[in-house]
Amino acid sequence: MANKGNKKRRQFSLEEKMKVVEAVDSGKRKGDVAKEFGITPSTLSTFLKDRTKFEKKVREASVGPQRKRMRSALYDDIDKAVFAWFQEIHAKNILVTGSVIRKKALNLANMLGYDNFQASVGWLNRFRDRHGIALKAVCREDTDRLMNGLGIDKVNEWHAGEIIKLIADYSPDDIFNADETGVFFQLLPQHTLAAKGDHCRGGKKAKQRLTALFCCNASGTEKMRPLIVGRSASPRCLKNIHSLPCDYRANQWAWMTRDLFNEWLMQVDARMKRAERRILLLIDNCSAHNMLPRLERIQVGYLPSNCTAVLQPLNLGIIHTMKVLYRSHLLKQILLKLSSREDQEKVDIKQAIDMIAAAWWSVKPSTVVKCWQKAGIIPMEFAECDIESAASEPDTAIEKLWHTVAIATCVPNEVNFQDFVTADDDLIISQDTDTIQGMVAGENTSEAGSEDEGEVSLPEQPKVTVTEAISSVQKLRQFLSTCVDVPDAIFGQLNGIDEYLMKRVTQTLVDSKITDFLQTK
Repeated sequence: MANKGNKKRRQFSLEEKMKVVEAVDSGKRKGDVAKEFGITPSTLSTFLKDRTKFEKKVREASVGPQRKRMRSALYDDIDKAVFAWFQEIHAKNILVTGSVIRKKALNLANMLGYDNFQASVGWLNRFRDRHGIALKAVCREDTDRLMNGLGIDKVNEWHAGEIIKLIADYSPDDIFNADETGVFFQLLPQHTLAAKGDHCRGGKKAKQRLTALFCCNASGTEKMRPLIVGRSASPRCLKNIHSLPCDYRANQWAWMTRDLFNEWLMQVDARMKRAERRILLLIDNCSAHNMLPRLERIQVGYLPSNCTAVLQPLNLGIIHTMKVLYRSHLLKQILLKLSSREDQEKVDIKQAIDMIAAAWWSVKPSTVVKCWQKAGIIPMEFAECDIESAASEPDTAIEKLWHTVAIATCVPNEVNFQDFVTADDDLIISQDTDTIQGMVAGENTSEAGSEDEGEVSLPEQPKVTVTEAISSVQKLRQFLSTCVDVPDAIFGQLNGIDEYLMKRVTQTLVDSKITDFLQTK
């Protein structure tokens, strides 16, 4: 009896339990299955009784298949939130350490209202065991590490097989890539270190961020209108604004969601149908992209997971170039304020949208082509141009601008312009809405923030009339005439603006009744 009492109880992993159940499902007698796996008939009956529980756990990836117990976490909603975050950054090619997971768990716990939660080492170990996570080395996946690892096989296989089939029926004009990025739109140079590496999943920082979706084709001839996602549906700065250089949407966390991405996809599909075009759209497999609507004119191709750092053209320099141009514009505004001794005001959403769109349209076709070539999707001989000089052209001027502003605003010496540009590269830009909706009571990712919440308190700008706008163009034309070596393209753009305004005002006058003129005299 003593020996029987000291007999060690065997524990089975979920994977082993599934094998037992599958053996029974294959038609074997239960008694034979019990003998084959060395278990008692009562244990077998327990496995069969609980099969739906552990099948669901493994299917939803909420428990690793090697787990031997299905005990839930004490803070189950925090556990789900951290795991959803982990899946998201894993899909975006970011590897993390245990300390990063613990820090993120504390941030999410605060967001969910848990003040007593401690992300201890013990909690981390249990979290890893629950989800079958093996933490490895540290940082964002870079090209060298990927190409030295198993990723080289996956990349080569995709280049040699799937991508050839995908692009076979399309010209470079009709092959597109879409991707999202986060932007701390109010970030100042002196605050770069505080923002660096912040994933910003919610809270106060969510009011200071935007998510932007960009899309361009492989020939560099077409860049689609950006989609900007903010937190406020009706910010004060957009009052009486009816035209923007982009599409603007909002939700509680300023994220890209499945609904927003699918809405954008349907709009692009409709445009392609009207233009009688068919296009190939290459995207990654982040959570916002994995439940697509039925499309008539768009064929969607998914980039291989964990390889987008070397296969996604927008990630290979296009988005980075946009951010360089955006931050440069911010620096110029700061310098103008400093020179006129004006107080530095925070950028509002309207200003940020204008600058992001302007930066996007300013990305050169040569830069776009270079990044598609670097991804190996179009041949190097396509669209020959001086892409190297095009990419490096503004570097010297920007560095001088940064140096001047950095000294004037007391930026730490260890911070450089590239730190300023890449400070928001680690922002999480999408989330599975279904997961979060079940975690945050009373909050919804599809609901935007309130009108005033997080808004910069800038004085309301008076409405500009058409007559005032025409007068401003005339003043601008007069100013340019006093400058030396003004490019013809500038005068051409000014003529386009003047023509648009004149057409608008004359059409209004033509549509007016004769009595309107008589009443004004």
